[in-house]
Amino acid sequence: MRILIVGAGALGGYFGARLLDAGRDVTFLLRPRRAAALARNGLIVRSPLGDLHLPHPPHVTADAVGGPYDLVIVGCKAYDLDDTMESFAPAVGPQTAILPVLNGMAHLDRLVARYGDYKVLGGWCMISAALDEHGVVQHFNDMHGLSFGERDGSRSARVEAIEAAFAGANVAARASTQILQEMWEKWVFIASAAGLTCLMRGSVGDVVAAGASDIGLALLDEANAIADAEGFPPRADATERNRRILTTPGSPMTASMFKDIERGAPTEGDHLIADLLARGEDPARYPMLRVVDAHLKTYAARRARETATP
Repeated sequence: MRILIVGAGALGGYFGARLLDAGRDVTFLLRPRRAAALARNGLIVRSPLGDLHLPHPPHVTADAVGGPYDLVIVGCKAYDLDDTMESFAPAVGPQTAILPVLNGMAHLDRLVARYGDYKVLGGWCMISAALDEHGVVQHFNDMHGLSFGERDGSRSARVEAIEAAFAGANVAARASTQILQEMWEKWVFIASAAGLTCLMRGSVGDVVAAGASDIGLALLDEANAIADAEGFPPRADATERNRRILTTPGSPMTASMFKDIERGAPTEGDHLIADLLARGEDPARYPMLRVVDAHLKTYAARRARETATP
C-alpha cells in the first residue's frame, strides 16, 4: 500500500515515522521549508514509547507529488484545508482512500465536495504531541490512538488493508464500524475542553482550583445535547470519561486551541465551536457555547486588526 501523509508535524510526523519504522511504503508531502529540514536532519521522534531517528524519510513537495496513492492521510488545521486539498490533488486516483483526522465534522463535507463521497473515510486520533523549535516531534505520554472506518459503518476491503498496514507498527490503530459516532464523541470533548481552557485562560486543574468545574460541565452538557439532536448521542462511558477529565484536580491539560491563542496564532474556533453551535439550530439554548464562540470571534477580530498591514 502506497501511503501519502500530508505534513510531518506533530501528528503526521509521529504516525508516519511509526509506519516507516515498520517498513511501510510512506511518503510525506511537505512544504519546502520542512522538506529542507528533514533532508538536513532526518525525522526525529522523542516518545515514552520509543524514540526514532529516520535519516532519510521519503518526501515530496506539492509540485512533484506523483500518484496515485492508495491512501492519503490528512491532519492539517481546519483553516488550512482548502490549500491542503489543492496540494495533494495529484495524489488522488480513482481508488484512493482519503483519511482525514481533523476534529469536528465540517471537513468531511468539504472533502466530499472536492473528491466525491466514495473516497472519503472517517477518522480521528488521540495523541498529545508537538513539534519543538528544532523540528523534533515530541510525544508526551502513552496515548497514540488512531481510528478509521467507512462513514456508513461497513467493513470494506480497503479499511481492512489500512488496518493491515498499521499492524506491526508501534501505533494503537484500529478499524471502526462506528466511526461517525466516535468522531462526534471526540468533537463533544474537544469543544468542551477547548471552550473551557480558552475561556478561562488556564488548565483544567487551574479551573478546578478556582472552584469553577461547573463551567466545563455546562459546556459538556450543551455539546452533548447538540450531538444528541444530530442523531449521535454520546454513550454513557464517553460522557463519564469526559466529565472526569474536565474536573480532575491538578490536571495540567489545556486544549491545543488555548495554546494557539497564547502564541497569537489563528484558531479552529469556526470549525469546532461555531459549527457545533450552528447545528444546535437555536443558539439561545446553548448560552455557554455562545460565550465561547463570542470569545473566540473577539480574539480573531483583534488578531486581524493587530496583524493587518499598515
